[in-house]
Amino acid sequence: MLLIKSMLSAFLMYSRIPVPQIEWKEENRKYSLCFFPLVGAVIGGLLILLNYICSLLEAGRFLFSVSATALPVLVTGGIHLDGFCDVSDARASCAGKAEKLKIMSDSHIGAFAVINLCIYFLLQTGLFSELYGTSAIYAAALGFIMSRSLSAFAAVTFKSAKSTGALQNFSKPADKIVTITVSAVIFGATVTASVLTEPFCGILSGVAALIVLLYYRCFSYRCFGGITGDLAGWFLQICELAVLAAAVISEVMFT
Repeated sequence: MLLIKSMLSAFLMYSRIPVPQIEWKEENRKYSLCFFPLVGAVIGGLLILLNYICSLLEAGRFLFSVSATALPVLVTGGIHLDGFCDVSDARASCAGKAEKLKIMSDSHIGAFAVINLCIYFLLQTGLFSELYGTSAIYAAALGFIMSRSLSAFAAVTFKSAKSTGALQNFSKPADKIVTITVSAVIFGATVTASVLTEPFCGILSGVAALIVLLYYRCFSYRCFGGITGDLAGWFLQICELAVLAAAVISEVMFT
């Protein structure tokens, strides 16, 4: 029952998928981060289904790419994009660590967030439009799982910049050993699955995700003194874009 409640907590927090409501307490979030990648599995599955439907209807790649860009936002409600926008504003401020954290907690969106968000969507849409092969589609779909497994890993291993917040609500009550183990196994399994589909694409996707994880740690520590929920959302978006770019690069090189 505890595992089911932890899974429901993850879906209630990180998606807009209708699931039964449960009591919001730390006990029910002990293993929530372990189930976080399941949200990515749902998005990845829907991406593959979307590609199949578009191919069946002989729809243009532009329609597919726009729909694929909107898909994660519809599933998650934009919770990670909110963090991406907050970090964009804080980063552009060139202020000190304390002031940057204060800017991220502001609910208003700034000009730099809007600019970066537009650029992000344009890049993502453009990259999706270049996906044609099955292996590249699968790699992009698996990227949603990779990013969330690494995000869960970082949540319980990286230093936190604040003692409170959305990320701390899940990282503090989490069983760290179990979360690290499950996250590592899921990441390894997704990379392996991608490699089995297309070796170079799988390797490049996994390496891209790990490079973004390393940059996430260095960037967060240097600019903010640690990670926060907003930075976790920023990492997720950048990681997914990097894996998508890796899938496109591998397809261009081998087609």
